[in-house]
Amino acid sequence: MLRSTRGARLAAAFASALLLCGALASCGSGSGTAGDAASSAPGAAAPEGGSFPVTIDHKYGATTIASPPKRVVTVGLTDQDALLALGTVPVATTEWIGGYQGAIGPWAADRLGGAAVPAVLKDTGTGPQVEKIAALAPDLIFAVYSGLTKEQYDMLSKLAPVVAQPKEFADYGVPWQRQTEIIGRALGKETEAKKLVEGVEAEFTAAKAEHPDFAGATAVMATPYEGIFVYGPQDNRSRVLSALGFALPSGLEQAVGGAFGANISKERTDLLDTDVLVWIVADPAADAAKLHKDKLYADLNVVKQGREVFVKETGDYGNAVSFVSVLSLPYTLDRLVPQLAAAVDGSTATEVTQPAS
Repeated sequence: MLRSTRGARLAAAFASALLLCGALASCGSGSGTAGDAASSAPGAAAPEGGSFPVTIDHKYGATTIASPPKRVVTVGLTDQDALLALGTVPVATTEWIGGYQGAIGPWAADRLGGAAVPAVLKDTGTGPQVEKIAALAPDLIFAVYSGLTKEQYDMLSKLAPVVAQPKEFADYGVPWQRQTEIIGRALGKETEAKKLVEGVEAEFTAAKAEHPDFAGATAVMATPYEGIFVYGPQDNRSRVLSALGFALPSGLEQAVGGAFGANISKERTDLLDTDVLVWIVADPAADAAKLHKDKLYADLNVVKQGREVFVKETGDYGNAVSFVSVLSLPYTLDRLVPQLAAAVDGSTATEVTQPAS
């Protein structure tokens, strides 16, 4: 989930949230089933189809959803896109990438229809804003793409059933496909969710067919955060490269351990010497110039052969590259694939340009 110049939003940064006992006492029980006291938000129609109750396994056990939810809050930082894709507008979202109304990117904005824009909860690095969530009277809380702690899960479960991150992946490491399917199942729209996933995967298949030179070429994503931070195999940005046919560099998984990414020492700069190196940066021109001043880096073949791709992190495109959701991915592929194609040929005469929009 890291972005280089917006502070250290590492997965472990979610510390325990403080909650007044009086606030908890007024928020209902932690039975783990969806309550029926809350009324539906305007425009947030209850899902159709599917059978309830539904039980979802996750990192902290299992959560049972008794009936189609009507007031959904997303604590997971990208969970709102799967909801919107499935026709459910949350009453509140948690902001990770700033600047968007309702924390909804331009790739998903048309999914609001005539519904009210969701309230926005802030990602402050201290955990979910429990009191604000309580005031929204949710009947289901999603924390699928998250680093929710057990203590935070227990607190939120006093308000409504909570679908936490799956246990088989690192925090912030759930693949976008699995995220979409989990959310679809919880909404009673499992079949529709699978179709959405298949549609986006077909776009990856088409891009691979159009660019056979991606197959087997090595690639990695990095950002100049506190030196060099590389995204590992369990990060969705890396999974985008893999899904396009690229191979991640040998030793990457060992370098990042079980996390979604990690800083590497100068001795491991070899991890960057791939067929394509994608940088997520604040300023492509300025950051490229800074990197190229380092002789160790400048002497890498990936630099000398013009195989670098620079993505400006603060625009819509850069935001989409980091968001990696069922709705943002088509937007990303339209822009990233041409850059990768220009870089992978290894010719310094081929300019890797920024997307026009």
